Amino acid sequence: MLNKVRTIPLLPLRGILVFPYMIIHLDVGREKSISALEEAMVNDRFIMLATQKDAQNDAPTPEEIFTFGTVAEVKQLLKLPGGTIRVLVEGLHRAEVIKYTDSENFYQVEVKEFDEPETRTLEIEALTRTAIAHFEQWVKLSKKIPPETLVSVVVVEEPGRLTDLIASHLSLKIEDKQALLDAVDVKERLEKLCEILGREMEILELEKKISVRVRKQMEKTQKEYYLREQLKAIQKELGEKDDRAAEVEEYRNKLKEQEFPKEVAEKINKEIERLEKMPAMVAESAVIRTYLDCLLALPWTKETEDMLDVNNAEKILNEDHYGLEKVKERILEYLSIRKLTETMKGPILCLVGPPGVGKTSLARSIAKAMDRKFVRVSLGGVRDEAEIRGHRRTYVGALPGRIIQGIRTAGSKNPVFLLDEIDKMSADFRGDPSAALLEVLDPEQNNTFSDHYVEVPYDLSRVLWVVTANVMHTIPRPLLDRIEIINIPGYTEEEKVEISKRYLVPKQVRDHGLTDKQIVFSDTTLQKIIGDYTRESGVRGLERNIATLCRKVARQIVQEKRTNVKVTAQNLHTYLGAPRYRHTQAERQPQVGVSTGLAWTEVGGDVLAIEVSVMKGKGKLLLTGQLGEVMRESAQAGFSYIRTRAQELGIDGNFQEETDIHIHLPEGGIPKDGPSAGISMSTAVVSALTNRAVRSDVAMTGEITLRGRVLPVGGIKEKVLAAHRVGIKTIIMPKENKRDIDEIPANVKRHLEFVLVEHMDEVLKAALVSKSE
Repeated sequence: MLNKVRTIPLLPLRGILVFPYMIIHLDVGREKSISALEEAMVNDRFIMLATQKDAQNDAPTPEEIFTFGTVAEVKQLLKLPGGTIRVLVEGLHRAEVIKYTDSENFYQVEVKEFDEPETRTLEIEALTRTAIAHFEQWVKLSKKIPPETLVSVVVVEEPGRLTDLIASHLSLKIEDKQALLDAVDVKERLEKLCEILGREMEILELEKKISVRVRKQMEKTQKEYYLREQLKAIQKELGEKDDRAAEVEEYRNKLKEQEFPKEVAEKINKEIERLEKMPAMVAESAVIRTYLDCLLALPWTKETEDMLDVNNAEKILNEDHYGLEKVKERILEYLSIRKLTETMKGPILCLVGPPGVGKTSLARSIAKAMDRKFVRVSLGGVRDEAEIRGHRRTYVGALPGRIIQGIRTAGSKNPVFLLDEIDKMSADFRGDPSAALLEVLDPEQNNTFSDHYVEVPYDLSRVLWVVTANVMHTIPRPLLDRIEIINIPGYTEEEKVEISKRYLVPKQVRDHGLTDKQIVFSDTTLQKIIGDYTRESGVRGLERNIATLCRKVARQIVQEKRTNVKVTAQNLHTYLGAPRYRHTQAERQPQVGVSTGLAWTEVGGDVLAIEVSVMKGKGKLLLTGQLGEVMRESAQAGFSYIRTRAQELGIDGNFQEETDIHIHLPEGGIPKDGPSAGISMSTAVVSALTNRAVRSDVAMTGEITLRGRVLPVGGIKEKVLAAHRVGIKTIIMPKENKRDIDEIPANVKRHLEFVLVEHMDEVLKAALVSKSE
């Protein structure tokens, strides 16, 4: 073997390898590579082609380039737009890079060339024939090379050249090609080529087997489809039906059996036809089935007959609930009108009140009284419009909205439909569900309610809607405009005692496995539970305490073998522990600078003791006791009124320059806000400045203006009940709230005197003890 050493430029190749005798076009764009080509063109056109180890590397170092490559001659060079050069090269000899002599502008290397030996042994001849046979078989299996190329390859007689030519036609990894290029010895090169060809043929055989298996499976599927079609034709000739036809026929029978609006019937018939024409394996057929099931299950015309016996309905309402006269009266009015006319649309009632007053159970009683189906949907936390209107059928897993689902569950188009906790809905990027409810609860629109899933209008005008909420201010204004508000303020102590005796005690005694004889409650016991262990407008806390008593008594009866237990006001603490709450008590004697105000809370009314202290200072007004912004403004307004009327009220005109006034509401840890305490704070300030005591049996509520006018406030019933509870005898309230007195129970009203006022002067006249007393 003749080895020759020469110094020539190096061109690093990316993702390609050039063998000797190989002619190929290369696109060159790197600056160093272009410089190497220019150097080669200036000299003898020879250049060293070596492949870099990482094709992604734009600037390979000598260590990142394979040492074995091919010395090639540049045959043609063409400059392309963008600075790229296309070059035609022909591989001449194998070569090994001995050393790098220059690497500034391009790589100049010293290489050792290897000539192919002409010796042919029997072993080389055998390997050559094996390689040719393997290559022929590979060409037949892969079908990537035309037969003409195969002929041009096998006619080559030199074993080394034949090996390189075959390797150049194979789709191999760069590592495998480089291994063949590294093999200078012809025998070693042939052995590696035979090994690579054998591996490639094994892969091709596996590919062929997989292809055959896939083709057979496809043929089997087509055969099954053909046979099924034949079976359908035979069944049709024999008068038999397959499952698909039976399913379509079943849908058509359901369509005939029920009465549907014309538009709905057309829609159902159209969908049945689509299902019939659709191939069984299509995924959309399941969507159509679900849609048809929904449309056919909805009660488009089915209604329950109302029980229009008003007296019987009244009896049922009274049996289930004590009090709540306004709601009962409204339902009985609706039934009376329904008896006179069929065109009356269902009312949309909104029951607003604190938790535990019986809003949800009252809706259930309404359904029972009218003999209608009852559906309840909780809207607490709902923030997606699709919950109300449904999803479009194009979505995966689409369903109707809660309204349509509720109607479907009820099975009639005129149920009593309860929308619970409407004030606790929220909105996010998916839409505002309260806006979607506008169409549901608008009497002028809900006869054509549009659900995204159903796609055809549904008549909701026959539904009797009952909506519940704890507070009104969180209900959106447009929604509030469409509903009829009925306030349920809470129960008096007397009502709670009656509710306990009629409903709560019998229910808990029964649930705990006791009898009326084993546990006895007195009225005073129930009153003490209500007053000392609960602080609420409803009766949930009361029911929990009664349940606690029943549990403890049940344990006593089982452990101590007792026949009965009497729970009294005296031994109540042994079962429920020390009293949890205390109510603010009215002052026993008239006090200077102390007035009694009335406030509304979410758990009912409460009494506020307002204290005022006057001290030497510079006219500051101090407010303490966790007062909210509204209450602070009321105090400021009252103080301004007193300053403008100081002379008429008998107060020193310079008091604001010489005294500081401190207004304090005890129980400072409890936040207090609202417009109800304006006249109460003003009365206490006037009392402190004039040294006239405030009557201890008087409580007051009302807002004050800068001119002394008394403005109306809300929550009168709850406030009056709270005043009655602590022994107040006289209530001072705005004259414009006179209409609210009718809501107060008669047994409370007869113990109270109401003083209706329009101006602060009237308040002071009624609240302050006269100087002669």
